Amino acid sequence: MSRRNKRKPVAEMNVVPYIDVMLVLLVIFMVTAPMLNQGVKVDLPQVTSEPLPSDTNQKILTVSVKADGSYYLTYGEGVDNTGEGEKAVSLPEMTEKVGKILGVPGNEKSQVFVRGDKSASYGLVMGAMSALQQAGVTNVGLVTEAPNG
Repeated sequence: MSRRNKRKPVAEMNVVPYIDVMLVLLVIFMVTAPMLNQGVKVDLPQVTSEPLPSDTNQKILTVSVKADGSYYLTYGEGVDNTGEGEKAVSLPEMTEKVGKILGVPGNEKSQVFVRGDKSASYGLVMGAMSALQQAGVTNVGLVTEAPNG
């Protein structure tokens, strides 16, 4: 009598293709992560000053003024928050956008800070502050960096 070799079907899942896909995705994320740097590079002036008292329950609207005359708005939890994506705007557009942001119920008591590049002209920063005043902002803080050393 010849005996047949009966093989049972393999009930194990082959995970090698899944590992390959995971490694490819890991490489893609490692390559693209450095490109996702958001925010505006502003060279802040360095001065010795005490930090302003802040209410941690309020959201913060940050207006960044670059030396080339472009303005960027960020609305979020912190001064350097880049969660909403920053957009370069002109002064009239900035006035309109700030009015819309602060016009939403609950946002009217938000804190407003101006980050002015130390190379930016005085007129650019004052233009931003004037636009904020036209948008109904009554209290503005200026952001600086602590000196190194």
